[in-house]
Amino acid sequence: MPSARLLVLFGSQTGTAQDVSERLGREARRRQLSCRVEALDSYPVVNLINEPVVIFVCATAGQGDPPDNMKSFWRFIFRRSLPSTALRQMDFAVLGLGDSSYAKFNFVAKKLHRRLLQLGGSALLPVCLGDDQHELGWPSKFTLQFLKDTPTSGPEELCVAGTDPQGPPSELQPFLAPMVSNQRVTGPSHFQDVRLIEFDISGSGMSFAAGDVVLIQPENTASHVQQFCQALGLDPEQHFTLQPREPGVTCPAQLPQPCSMRRLVSQYLDIASVPRRSFFELLACLSPHELEREKLREFSSAQGQEELCEYCTRPRRTALEVLCDFPHTAAAIPPDYLLDLLPLIRPRAFSIASSLRAHPSRLQILVAVVQYRTRLREPRRGLCSSWLASLDPVQGPVRVPLWVRSGGLTFPKTPGVPVIMVGPGTGVAPFRAAIQERVAQGETGNVLFFGCRRRDQDFYWEAEWEQLQARGCLTLVTAFSREQEQQAYVQHRLRALGPLVWELLDGRATPGTCRPTCATPC
Repeated sequence: MPSARLLVLFGSQTGTAQDVSERLGREARRRQLSCRVEALDSYPVVNLINEPVVIFVCATAGQGDPPDNMKSFWRFIFRRSLPSTALRQMDFAVLGLGDSSYAKFNFVAKKLHRRLLQLGGSALLPVCLGDDQHELGWPSKFTLQFLKDTPTSGPEELCVAGTDPQGPPSELQPFLAPMVSNQRVTGPSHFQDVRLIEFDISGSGMSFAAGDVVLIQPENTASHVQQFCQALGLDPEQHFTLQPREPGVTCPAQLPQPCSMRRLVSQYLDIASVPRRSFFELLACLSPHELEREKLREFSSAQGQEELCEYCTRPRRTALEVLCDFPHTAAAIPPDYLLDLLPLIRPRAFSIASSLRAHPSRLQILVAVVQYRTRLREPRRGLCSSWLASLDPVQGPVRVPLWVRSGGLTFPKTPGVPVIMVGPGTGVAPFRAAIQERVAQGETGNVLFFGCRRRDQDFYWEAEWEQLQARGCLTLVTAFSREQEQQAYVQHRLRALGPLVWELLDGRATPGTCRPTCATPC
């Protein structure tokens, strides 16, 4: 190697590639290598020409798509204008993380490996293809410099105080949107709590269209934050600044400097996530307790994966619960290792359920509050949905950090083209935005197949649909699966109305002129 430095770049959709990359970084630093670990879209790609050794760790999303945090890199690296000698000084390796049950197994890693070769890069080894179906002590990345005095000003609020004057809100600069309303829209006896939540986005500079999504940055509950701080012996009010150990390593951009321990744990560390194998590996290195250390090593070994799955993965045991199960280890964790041990809380995406044409300066989402039971005593709860459900703007001002991005759904821009929408349950949310937008544009060719359990329990926006239908702007077909002996779903309605669906697809029918009829009640 021309110099003892290494760059690890990752493209991660769910966090696995990032987790593997951080493990590679820790192993490199243990071997006295200077190592940086960065997301592909956070790295200035033009600097690749100066990097001697790079490891690319890439997941494959959807049907062979690159993960969200490497899409800009992906577009750049496949520019036809790039010369074939652009990366001739670079040695590289590509590690793909995929699932062989999918048709496009590790498609992104394979394609990236070929492209890097085309640009003159030298492969250290053939492309490595990780398969999720297969059975198969070092320095911390940062140091926490604790402050003797509590800061008198409010620097913690600076990074999310408003929108970036240079552009619309983003993950690094979310908009603190006031919550206008938080209404339960399922019946009191219904098994699931579903909320219609509205935000005021006045002055945010945000715009969106039907099919777009809003990303929300959630927080841990106050009780979990307190429990975590007690387990690790941390003072929630203690302030610190974060310093990278290696030159060229940047601190998380979202984290304010200085920051309180309470804010770090409540808004950044994902203590409610189900920990990965590397979590147990690092805990074992940090544990001073012989029995706990032995068990942690077992969980992090190849032979202990079945037991780890039974203990942690299958019952969805959280990182916080694991730390409480290993109290001697938890109490001995140096604060410097917190960001190595725990991933940052990831934003959650929700389909936008409203149109700016119908609700100016407003953004609505339909949220199913995630709660289920495993063999553990406490119910499992979705971090973001449970946090949102707990917020009550009636009790006082509530602000939620959010930003929008383009979604995967697109709708025809050509006037007069009918649209058939199939949206069971909360899946109807983006279609409500589309219908509102199309009706505002004078489009009446809207056919909605909606399914739920019972009309009086989870028929979202019933009055709105019926009003639009009465105006001739919507053809509504419903399926209430629990209201008759033989359960009926939207696919049964589609089959029963096959001739109408085909005529619409074939362009021989106009929804406004056709009334759906089927053998069973709609």
